Amino acid sequence: MDCKNIIIDMERSFITKDEIRNNKEKTLESYELLYNKTGEGNNFLGWVNLPDSYDKEEHKEIKETAHYIRKNSNVLIVIGIGGSYLGAKAAIEALKGNFYNELTKDFPQIYFAGNNISGSYLKRLLRVIEDKDICLNVISKSGTTTEPAIAFRILREYIERKYGKKEASKRIFVTTDKQNGALKKLSEKKGYKTFIIPDNVGGRFSIFTPVGLLPMAAAGIDIDAVMNGLRDAYKEYSKKDYEENICCQYASARDILYRKNKGIEILVNYEPSLSFISEWWKQLYGESEGKDGKGIFPASVNFSTDLHSMGQYIQDGRRHLFETVLVLQENEEDLVIPEDKYDLDKLNYLAGRKLNYVNSKALEGTVSAHVSGNVPNILINIPRMNEYYFAKLLYFFMLSCGISGYMLGVNPFNQPGVETYKKNMFSLLGKPSI
Repeated sequence: MDCKNIIIDMERSFITKDEIRNNKEKTLESYELLYNKTGEGNNFLGWVNLPDSYDKEEHKEIKETAHYIRKNSNVLIVIGIGGSYLGAKAAIEALKGNFYNELTKDFPQIYFAGNNISGSYLKRLLRVIEDKDICLNVISKSGTTTEPAIAFRILREYIERKYGKKEASKRIFVTTDKQNGALKKLSEKKGYKTFIIPDNVGGRFSIFTPVGLLPMAAAGIDIDAVMNGLRDAYKEYSKKDYEENICCQYASARDILYRKNKGIEILVNYEPSLSFISEWWKQLYGESEGKDGKGIFPASVNFSTDLHSMGQYIQDGRRHLFETVLVLQENEEDLVIPEDKYDLDKLNYLAGRKLNYVNSKALEGTVSAHVSGNVPNILINIPRMNEYYFAKLLYFFMLSCGISGYMLGVNPFNQPGVETYKKNMFSLLGKPSI
């Protein structure tokens, strides 16, 4: 495997070398809070050294269970919300493509439920899976989070009617707390196969635990290669080297831009298959930084599509934003633009060119245009998108997020504001108090 590094390019970030140099001490102090586990929320840092500490036996069980799912079902429904589904969805789309469900032959189609409370969505999903053999993977630490709990109750009833309770229990796989919670109790009662969400890993940092690995493996993603990428990322990014550690560089740049009143960061991609990496990233940074009246607002765009909608604002709107651009250096799948005899669409000047070449020029032209419009740009160059680099990229963002949160002066590992809407919703629904 050609294991080139992911590289961060800040030449167009509007950040001077003096600003970078002057931010070194602050960045390394936050780095040490993370790696020495002395900062707030340090009881949720199990993901940092996960590449060295993950349970090898459980990893083997995940692969065996994925094989069972592939052998016994056409469809796997993953039930979860937030970090319980975004990572797996991002992995499947990034590594298997947007049309995975339509093109898969050797692996089950994978659908996601429990990430909304829409009756229409779930009703239509039931129509999609009619006459298909299904398995469920429900993911929740407590088992009482409203959205996945509702979906699981409905889908559990459906699968028990379809197969009978005994056979259904062999088709339901639970990823939950090791000892406590409603799902743990139900699993013991029903005999479901269970996997553990580590106590010291929060949801948005859980992708490389069974939360993400079981759906990935079921989709035919090589989770050994994922863990190899994670292991190399841990070795590379755990070095206390301000000038070379790209996690420190990215966190420092974000801090400098934030203090320049750049309060919105837009994650940009030029491949539709990367759009759910952006969705995962938005939860990671939104929940980690958005508290105590602080934080950079994480947004995302899919170019070139959104150049025809959001492009105008980014080019000429209020100058309170910056862009972080995901740049794929290589893309294996491609098409050549054919020549046309009549050339009515005036595209013959591109005849013989590959689409990915044209896309790369769209990227270069857009970066140049937005920089000329006073939008700072940070480029993250990724050699290619495979299991190895997917793991390295997401681990890079996770570590950078921990450092960034401490630089901001918040606890990056809690989410107190999430509970407010729930209290209001439960009150309006008349939920009995416990």
